[in-house]
Amino acid sequence: MIKPPERRGRLSERDFFDHGALVAVLTTQPLDRLLDYKAPEGGCMTGAFVEVPLGPRKVLGVVWGPGQGDFDPARVRSVIRVLDVAPMRDEMKTFLTRAADYTLTPMPAMLRLATRAPGLSDPPSMRKVYRRGAGDPDRMTDARRRVIAALDDFGSLSFTLKELADMAGVTTSVVKGLVKQGVVREEDSPRDLPLPRLDPARPGKELTADQAAAARILCESIRGESYGTTLLKGVTGSGKTEVYLEAVAECLRRGRQALVLLPEIALTAEFLTRVQSRFGALPAEWHSGVTMTERRRVWKMVGRGEAQLVVGARSALFLPFQNLGLIIVDEEHDTSYKQEDGVLYNARDMAVLRAAICGAQVVLASATPSLESWANAQSGKYGMVELGSRFGPAVMPEMRAIDMRAEKMQAGTWISPTLRRAVEERLARNEQAMLFINRRGFAPVTLCRACGQQIACDHCDSRMVEHRFLKRLMCHQCGETRPIPTVCPSCGAEDKLAPVGPGVERLGEEAAQVFPDARIAVLSSDLFGSARALKAEIEKIAAGEADIVIGTQLVAKGHNFPLLTLVGVIDADLGLQGADLRAAERTFQLMRQVAGRAGRADKPGTALLQTFQPEHPVIRAILSGDETAFWRTEAAERDAAGVPPFGRLAGIILSGPDVAQVFDLGNALARNDAPLRAIGAQVFGPAAAPIARIRGRHRVRLLVKAAKSAPLQDALARWIAPVRLKGDLRLSVDIDPQSFY
Repeated sequence: MIKPPERRGRLSERDFFDHGALVAVLTTQPLDRLLDYKAPEGGCMTGAFVEVPLGPRKVLGVVWGPGQGDFDPARVRSVIRVLDVAPMRDEMKTFLTRAADYTLTPMPAMLRLATRAPGLSDPPSMRKVYRRGAGDPDRMTDARRRVIAALDDFGSLSFTLKELADMAGVTTSVVKGLVKQGVVREEDSPRDLPLPRLDPARPGKELTADQAAAARILCESIRGESYGTTLLKGVTGSGKTEVYLEAVAECLRRGRQALVLLPEIALTAEFLTRVQSRFGALPAEWHSGVTMTERRRVWKMVGRGEAQLVVGARSALFLPFQNLGLIIVDEEHDTSYKQEDGVLYNARDMAVLRAAICGAQVVLASATPSLESWANAQSGKYGMVELGSRFGPAVMPEMRAIDMRAEKMQAGTWISPTLRRAVEERLARNEQAMLFINRRGFAPVTLCRACGQQIACDHCDSRMVEHRFLKRLMCHQCGETRPIPTVCPSCGAEDKLAPVGPGVERLGEEAAQVFPDARIAVLSSDLFGSARALKAEIEKIAAGEADIVIGTQLVAKGHNFPLLTLVGVIDADLGLQGADLRAAERTFQLMRQVAGRAGRADKPGTALLQTFQPEHPVIRAILSGDETAFWRTEAAERDAAGVPPFGRLAGIILSGPDVAQVFDLGNALARNDAPLRAIGAQVFGPAAAPIARIRGRHRVRLLVKAAKSAPLQDALARWIAPVRLKGDLRLSVDIDPQSFY
C-alpha cells in the first residue's frame, strides 16, 4: 500500500524567488535535466508556470526549485514571464515525480501530460458580454421591452449577444440598438468564466437499504479526510452509480474537489445527465471530445479550485486539482484505463497513487473487478463494499450455453437455430434482443479464393478488416484504409475475393435476413462520427425504437435498455484464444458485463452464450455465477505462476525500421542482464512481438519477471542506462503490461 507523504502540497514564503535569483525550470521539451534561468521582474515562486527561452523558441515550463548554478551567470537567460494560472502545488510535483519513477518515464513527458490544455501561455482571452444599463430607450417597442425584461429578471448577470437575443426572442440588431442608447451595456469579459456551482444539498434518488448502507460507508471514509481505497463491487444494475454519487455529494459538502473517471467517452453523455439531475448543474468535462477552448477553461478552473467535479477520461488524473478529496474509477477493470502510447501508465493505479499523496479517497467501482483489485480487497489493503442484488424489481438474468457442436448451421451463418428461436420469442412479446460479437467491421479477413492470399496492411503485420458500411478496408493497428478491391492485389484474379469470418456489420446483415421485419440497430465505434451521434442512437434504442441491437464491446459498458430481455453472445470462445495471462479474467468480465444488459427493468432476462467449449472452466464459471470461486481459482493459478498480482512483470518494447538492428539490441540487453539477476528477476526473449510490424517499424519484445517485493524499477533503470539508441531505434518500458501485442 502506498503511504501518503506528510505534506499536502502547501506553498510557503521560502518558495519565492526575487528578481534575478537563479531558478531551476522543468520544461516540456525532451531534455534530461532542469534548466537554470533568472527569475523575472516581480519574481516568481516554486510551482509557477512560466514561459522561458530555449534557443530561438519560447517554451512552457514550471519553476521546480532553486537553480543549480552550474553555468556562467552572465550566460543565464531570464524567465520571459509568469503565466496567469494557479501555480503547481507540491503534491502535484510529488505525484509527477513518483509516477515518473514508477513508470520509468522522463519528467518532461510527465509534465506534458499535466499541461495538455491549449493556449496556457496565451494572455487571457476576452469576449463581449451584455448587461442592464441605465434609463429607457427613446422609443419603446415590444422587442426592446422583452430585452429589458430579460435583463431585469436576471439582475446583475451578463450574457453573450446570442444568449441575450435568444432569451428575449429578438434579433441581435435589437440588442445592439439598445447598446447605442446606453440602455444595455456592452463589456469585455474573460472567456474562461467560472463553471456553474453544483449543489450537494439537493436530494438524490431514494436508495434501497443495501445502497444506503454502502453510501454511508463511503461517506464516512470521506469525512476522515485521509487516504483510503474502497472496492465498490455490485452486480450489473445494482445502482453503483447512485451510491458513489452520494460519496461525491459528501466530498463537495466538505469543500473538496471530486473526479470521476469513465472508460468510454460514449458513456459520458448519459452520465452527465445523471449528475445534472443530482446536483442541479453540469460538471466539468475532460476528454478528447471536448473543444480546445473548453479544455483550457476546465484546466484553469480546476487549478483555481472553481471546478467542483470533473468527469473525464484517464488523462483527467493529471489536472491541477487544488483540493482533491475523491476519485471514482468507474468500471475499474476496463482495459482502456491502460495508456498504451507515449507514457505507459494504468489510470487505476495512478488514481491510487495520486489519492495517497493528497489524502483523498478512491472508489473502484465494478461488477467484475480486476483480479488486482479483488486481491487487494481480500488482503485488507482495500476496503470492499458489495451490492448483491439489482435495484427495484429487476433480477439477474438466467445464463445458459448453446453447444454449437450440436447445432445445425448453414455455411456462412453465425446465428444458431436455438438463438434464432429465442430472438423470435422476444420479438413476438415486443421485447428487445441483443446480439453481441467482439469484432468490429464486416469481416476480419479478406481472402482470395484463387491464390489463397489474405489482404494485409502494407505497413503492419496484420490483416485488413473489411468495413462494408464505409466501403473500405482498414488496418486496426495503424488506421490505414483503402477502397475494397474488386481484383486480388496479389494474383490479379477478378471476383475471387471473399470475406472470411464475422464482424458486427456482417452479423447485422445476417440478422436483417433472418428477421426481415425487425428494426435493427448496429452499435460500433466505427459507425458514428461523433459521441453526440452515438448518444442519440443509444437514446433511440432505450426508447424502444429498435427490436434487435447488434453490438461490439461498446454495448457491454453501462448502458441501460429497459426493454432488453435477451442477450445472445455469438462467439463466447473468442477471448479464450492466445497466451494472454489475463485471457480467462477478461473473458469472464466481458461475458458477465454483456449478459448484465438483459433484464434490467421489471421483465426477467436471459443470456445465451454460443460456445464450442461448454465444458471450459471459464465458460462453466460464467454460467454458474459463482464469481468468488472463479476469482479464487484464478488467483491460485496466478500465485503459483508468480505473475501479477502476486509477482511483477515489465515489458521492454524495441522497435525500428531494420529488423536486424532491433534484434541485435534485444540480444545485447538479454546478454547483459546482471542488474536484473541481482534481484532474482528473469528475462525472457528477445522475441518478435505478436504483431511484429506496425507502421513500418519492426517490433521485438523482452519480458522481465520478478518477485512482488523486488525493486524492479531500480534494476530496470540500471539495466537500460548504458543503452545508446542509434538512428531510428526506440525503446520503451511497460511496467505492469496489460497487453502483449
